[in-house]
Amino acid sequence: MGLFQEFREFAVRGNVVDLAVGVIIGAAFNGIVKSLVDQIIMPPIGLLTGGVDFAELQWVLRPEDPSTEAVEQVAIQYGAFANTLVQFLIVAFVVFLLVKGINNMRRKQAEDPQPAAPPAPTPSEALLTEIRDLLKSKA
Repeated sequence: MGLFQEFREFAVRGNVVDLAVGVIIGAAFNGIVKSLVDQIIMPPIGLLTGGVDFAELQWVLRPEDPSTEAVEQVAIQYGAFANTLVQFLIVAFVVFLLVKGINNMRRKQAEDPQPAAPPAPTPSEALLTEIRDLLKSKA
């Protein structure tokens, strides 16, 4: 079996396809969370803190020198880190809720009893079945 054929069999397995779908949906979800944090959550927080834009908060270690292009600003951008931290917390909470929901469904499946066996025939049904079988054997 050639290397290419082995790779093709590996790539079309259900787990690989599921993983690819998960990565694509995760990337799209990341965009939604980034927008939620940057455009909905952080502006009111900035307003409460006196109009501060968290994305631009930074500690400048070395200022930029406008006279030369060789000296760039060096800064610790803790505001952007705060935005990323809020994004992470939102994603972690959503994943937690997702896993919790899946675990609850699995627990319910485990608790649900198997369908009960059909009840035993009543004495009259047993007698009728016996009569039917006798009539079939005589015919």
